[in-house]
Amino acid sequence: MTKPGKRDHSSPPREQRSPVIFLLAQVGAHAASKFGERLKQIGLSRPHSGILWNLDFAPSITQRQLARLLHMLPSRLVPLLDDLESKGLIERRANPHDRRRHALHLTNKGRTALEQIRQISRDHQKDVLTALSNEEQRTLGEILQRLADQQGLARGVHPGYARLSQVETERKD
Repeated sequence: MTKPGKRDHSSPPREQRSPVIFLLAQVGAHAASKFGERLKQIGLSRPHSGILWNLDFAPSITQRQLARLLHMLPSRLVPLLDDLESKGLIERRANPHDRRRHALHLTNKGRTALEQIRQISRDHQKDVLTALSNEEQRTLGEILQRLADQQGLARGVHPGYARLSQVETERKD
């Protein structure tokens, strides 16, 4: 309890605005966490959903190409692909001209899961952005895309994949 006339410094006053960069990080972390919780309900993780999403846009991509696209070490991607394959969501097909290369393909079950992910994503976006009008959402999307482009972020690729690779590298040091 604070004395009269003294302010409790344990938390900032409600009227104080946080820096924009903090708000971006705060809302982003919150949204990512909540999205992960929704995906768990269908037995998937955020990395799984991104892989399925990318395989839909780049059918027959090789494991090595996908690792490059996601800025991941191939050794970190393989267990995620193994999980998806064991769930029957993807299949690896050997290249008839080079058996060392495997092309990745969504299965029918994988396409169904991707449709569930898309619905979860739509519902999640609606819930997270409910305080904004449609016009404000469009404007926010344009501004965030400009920022992402300016920062050199690959469109459609979450930078968290690179973090998965960094964790492995840090463990080796």
